[in-house]
Amino acid sequence: MNGLASAFFAILRRDLMLAFRHRGELANPLLFFLIIVTLYPLGVSPDPELLRKIAPGVIWIAALLAALFSLENLFRGDFDDGSLEQMLLSPQPLSALVIAKVLAHWLVSGLPMLLLAPLLALLLDMPSKAAWALETTLAIGTPLLSLIGAIGVALTVGLKRGGILLTLLILPLYIPVLIFATNAVAAAGAGMPIEGQLYFLAALLALALTLAPVAIAAALRISMS
Repeated sequence: MNGLASAFFAILRRDLMLAFRHRGELANPLLFFLIIVTLYPLGVSPDPELLRKIAPGVIWIAALLAALFSLENLFRGDFDDGSLEQMLLSPQPLSALVIAKVLAHWLVSGLPMLLLAPLLALLLDMPSKAAWALETTLAIGTPLLSLIGAIGVALTVGLKRGGILLTLLILPLYIPVLIFATNAVAAAGAGMPIEGQLYFLAALLALALTLAPVAIAAALRISMS
């Protein structure tokens, strides 16, 4: 158990250090997220009432695309320098090691979006209840995006130009998250209960935490064989 914990935190620390050494790559998804949201008032309409209506969809689509944008390098560096092969040969369970990489990915991509969301909610004139719901759905939904996306990345890591295939594989799996998250934020803004949507998202997250590590490990073994 100590060996597994040491390997887990070693991979987590290594990925975080690599991310902070490449601050440009670290900032790209966040800037992408910020630019998409801020362009909507300029490109659609600055009308506060219209922005209030479309804000849940705008912010969540931007979060989804930013997560997709950041995923391609999740295993690419390890594949190129041979670290991924060492992980597969490690005596520690591969499913536990990949969770460390997914956690590092969420900390450098999902968490900053979560912190930035209140500012964007203010920019799009969202009511306070909707802004709270947005934070809650992002807190549950962004780890889901990382977990689901990691499966697609693991399947395409051996391909030189797997970006389009990755998008085609992952986007359909993101749709339930997008639907229930935006519905929850819109319902909160209208003063309606959102427990059902949040329970569904939480159930999806629990399912992904249980099954995704096994699926990611299996996909990596297939890609490396």
